[in-house]
Amino acid sequence: MTNIDYRRRQFLQYAALSTLATTLPGFALAENRELNQTPNKLFKADVEIALTAQTTDVSILPGAHTHVFKYHGKLLKGPQTALKELPGYLGPILNFEQGQKVRIYFYNQLPEPCVTHWHGMHVPQVMDGHPMYAIYLGEQYVYEFEVKNPAGTNWYHSHAHELTATQVYQGLAGLITISDEAERKLDLPSGEFDIPLIIQDRSFTNGNQLRYMLNRHQRMRGFLGDTILVNGQENSTIPVKTRAYRLRILNGSNSRIYKLGWNDGTPMTAIGTDGGLLEKPETLPYIMLAPAERVELWVDFSGRKPGSDLMLQSLAYQGSAAHMGGGMGGGMRQGMGRMDGAPVQNEVISIAKFHIAEQISDSPKLPTELVPMRRLNSQDISNPEKTIPIAIGMRHMAFQLNGRTFDMQGHTELEKIPVNSVQKIRIFHDNHGMGGGMRGGRGGMGMMMAMPHPIHLHGQQFQILSRKQNNLSGAYETVRDGFINNGWKDTVLVMPGEEIEIIKPFKDYTGLFLYHCHNLEHEDMGMMRNFFVS
Repeated sequence: MTNIDYRRRQFLQYAALSTLATTLPGFALAENRELNQTPNKLFKADVEIALTAQTTDVSILPGAHTHVFKYHGKLLKGPQTALKELPGYLGPILNFEQGQKVRIYFYNQLPEPCVTHWHGMHVPQVMDGHPMYAIYLGEQYVYEFEVKNPAGTNWYHSHAHELTATQVYQGLAGLITISDEAERKLDLPSGEFDIPLIIQDRSFTNGNQLRYMLNRHQRMRGFLGDTILVNGQENSTIPVKTRAYRLRILNGSNSRIYKLGWNDGTPMTAIGTDGGLLEKPETLPYIMLAPAERVELWVDFSGRKPGSDLMLQSLAYQGSAAHMGGGMGGGMRQGMGRMDGAPVQNEVISIAKFHIAEQISDSPKLPTELVPMRRLNSQDISNPEKTIPIAIGMRHMAFQLNGRTFDMQGHTELEKIPVNSVQKIRIFHDNHGMGGGMRGGRGGMGMMMAMPHPIHLHGQQFQILSRKQNNLSGAYETVRDGFINNGWKDTVLVMPGEEIEIIKPFKDYTGLFLYHCHNLEHEDMGMMRNFFVS
């Protein structure tokens, strides 16, 4: 078991050494870093924000405060609505408008390297938060980009190589909302009726300090905490009125996958996903939400009795052998079970309680149509005869993509992409050379291979062309009705035995753009590669 406190002391020691650049893997080229440390005088920003990554102590659980990493924001220029602080450890919500030019002065006051990724945003490579641009204690990086995304919900988080999991776990994450004219015409719930829900799981010591467990099995599976936090708070209860609300939900957990559903079986109505609003609302019995994925829900509390409650839960499912098993124990927060000290996913988990606090009669109606969206198809593909592979595999106890682990500036011929092209990409599990035991799911290694992987592609959003399940089983039946395959995405959950084809534009910007597993423990183990767009 490794505690966050120990890692912090370790990095304090590193920070005191002049050889820091050579002691951390991936930073050997520190002397040759080309950092964007000064603002571009020709870039006329509409919004300017100072964003500082720092250590602080916050109240999360009753009793002692918890030591965390936190983004602190200060609005320097632009509308007051551009930045909204949240209580607790999460960074401020950044509210942008499509077409705005944004400048963010990022300061690192942490005792370890840090860089910030604007997850889901279509920005140039030098503004995307590639780990090659990580800055050290006391340094500054200036991000400048135009908001090209449509209305929707994105987020930002640390992306330092081999430190992403621990830095996000300690608090370095925040929400981004984008508005545009098409969204405003829909008159969707706004103000107090537009609620963000950032869902994360954490574990704590008896003294309320973050506990991060990383034995070999936990590294391979991904971290699972024993306490569910919503917007940085435990046992979240949200008072609502008898009318419609817009919920913006982000799975900000390191590795936990949620099967979102209501405790009374009410279907879920989705109006948006990673890349923004859908063409029209979709109704599902539940929604699968992997790390980094977002979903926007239309929730109408009309007709519910004041004083009653509706509980958002993660329902039981059996989509991952690696998240199941024996060793269930009691005494867990939220009533979750354990597998070698961590909660499992085949039990119901309470996430947030919505308390019907007030009855009102006025409520907007759910639009039948949302925003127009052009579906990309085979005729849009720049080179239809070529499909780019993303093969999920494992060798020598390390997860890989296309047979390789991360190389900071490396790429293969397969990973070279012409700029301003549209590509078809096939994401699949490659068990070549693993032996029958691996494929059969018997034993520890077989369980590891039978894992879902949330694959995130930097740069522009993509569309899902098809899903194919090669190993139909009762386990897959417990998740198959929870996928939203329409709309724009930047992260897709690939279940065991599943093969997914996507279509992705690579427009406007050249350079190295990452693709990786957003199980953050897997990312830090090297399950990440570069596309070289030129």
